[in-house]
Amino acid sequence: MTSHDDERATAHRGSVVCVTIVAESILEARLVEDLRAAGALGWTIASARGEGPRGRRVSDIEGGNVRVETLVAEDVAERIWTRLADSYFPNYAITAWTYNVQVARPDRYRGSDAADGAPR
Repeated sequence: MTSHDDERATAHRGSVVCVTIVAESILEARLVEDLRAAGALGWTIASARGEGPRGRRVSDIEGGNVRVETLVAEDVAERIWTRLADSYFPNYAITAWTYNVQVARPDRYRGSDAADGAPR
């Protein structure tokens, strides 16, 4: 790899926040709506299994859990977290965490303004 290649690779890399949510699968469509409303431009959803501090959950019988991940700007992550704290944590078996990550082409993940949905 030449120094020019190093410069190009660095120029196309940046920091975003990864928000990961594990929830009952019945909440999937609602979570997606809320991610979109908060300004996320995309997400990945996969089936999830596991056991929490309370053991097996009813959702294990009714369809299991989903793991939803989205890469967003910090302000979008804060809007997502606020929505989770207000509407999900008190009422559902759900967990979430965030961490900063380095990604290629960070502008693809920085999200949009929630008010109009226009990309940044």
